[in-house]
Amino acid sequence: MKVFRRKALVLCLGYLLLLLLTMLNLLDYKWHKGPQQCSELLPARRTPYPQQLPYYTAQSRSDTRALYGPPVPLARKRQLVYVFTTWRSGSSFFGELFNQNPEVFFLYEPVWHVWQKLYPGDAVSLQGAARDMLSSLYHCDLSVFQLYSTAGAGKNLTTLGIFGAATNKVICSSPLCPAYRKEVVGMVDDKMCKKCPPQQLSLLQEECLKYHTLVIKGVRIFDIGVLAPLMQDPTLALKVIHLVRDPRAVASSRIKSRHGLIRESLQVVRSRDPRIHRMPFLDAGHKLNSKKEGGGGSDYHALGAMEVICGSMAKTLQTALHPPEWLKGNYMVVRYEDLVIDPIKTLRQVYGFVNLAVSPEMEKFALNMTSGSGYSSKPFVVSARNASQAVNAWRTALSFLQIKQVEEYCHQPMAILGYERSGEEENSEYDMCESLTRWYLRMLSFVVGIHWRSYSNT
Repeated sequence: MKVFRRKALVLCLGYLLLLLLTMLNLLDYKWHKGPQQCSELLPARRTPYPQQLPYYTAQSRSDTRALYGPPVPLARKRQLVYVFTTWRSGSSFFGELFNQNPEVFFLYEPVWHVWQKLYPGDAVSLQGAARDMLSSLYHCDLSVFQLYSTAGAGKNLTTLGIFGAATNKVICSSPLCPAYRKEVVGMVDDKMCKKCPPQQLSLLQEECLKYHTLVIKGVRIFDIGVLAPLMQDPTLALKVIHLVRDPRAVASSRIKSRHGLIRESLQVVRSRDPRIHRMPFLDAGHKLNSKKEGGGGSDYHALGAMEVICGSMAKTLQTALHPPEWLKGNYMVVRYEDLVIDPIKTLRQVYGFVNLAVSPEMEKFALNMTSGSGYSSKPFVVSARNASQAVNAWRTALSFLQIKQVEEYCHQPMAILGYERSGEEENSEYDMCESLTRWYLRMLSFVVGIHWRSYSNT
């Protein structure tokens, strides 16, 4: 019995010794391999783009090239964005939030070339050509500009011949032009940019391929369904930001800039379906009166175009409310009023949607652009403006009948987007005043009752 106990004790001691040696071996392994394992256990720190570089290939331990240079980056998937909006919706300012970003290749209204080349084609008939142009541009094929050039036969289009080139940060910055640096946030002086040497489109195309984020802003796509083939294309993975504004403010700005938009207004008005019953103007003499006032009927067409614009806006919003698979997760609505009232919050939401980091310089730029001293009288110039004036200017600029006309055309998108009709605003204000009056009368009767009881007791 004692021999058995001794053998059992020896076996136990041997097992404990073996267990101890195994633990020491594991500790020695962790001592040498610890840095890699610890870095995996610690939560990863998120650093602002572009410092964060998560697109590296895994290096083999036997690959000595990793000792002599940085890891080789994988090809990063491009982020393609289309800013879907209409004229006079604050899109020039909104576009600057991308034009100023050092990580973004931005194009301003490239479909303008299609409309100019194929004039007098109406807005609807030009949608297919517009989509084809966007498809080429999202592949950085800028030769499509030459196809729609109005410079004449045998003349090659240069960078300065692109619509909006004089304020484009890529075209006006190094290496294409020494006037500016793309990494420095700040508005471009068009007079300075026009002095830049004209470059071949192939050089601009090379610059396009360097950027991982490509944003195009346009006002000439009328239905988001037109973009469906691009959004369904897995090689593009296009995202759409729908910038909207109170239609009454849009109409007011259109009338203000009516002479500059008369050609586009005619193209839009001509696209109305003749089979649909037209909504008559509430002011029958509006067209005649506008001619007497020097408008030449252009403000009549500016308001008439709102019927087509709001009809297409309502169709797009209805699609967004019941989104097909290709739209889910790839569509975002931004109200211009929210942008100018709270620019920092809106900027962060927009950048988050398209996977861009917000820098302090961009936040400062957005804040400064909405903190101006007044409301600019120049309709096609981007400048710092007073946010509240920009939102409410239509209230004094439009006549009562003009407001009613726009509300008749645009009541569907207004209801979806939360813009109250003028009658609803008046009723809500009346209800509030009535409630305050009743409260005041109740308080007055209460106070009078106290004084009366006090007087009676004496």
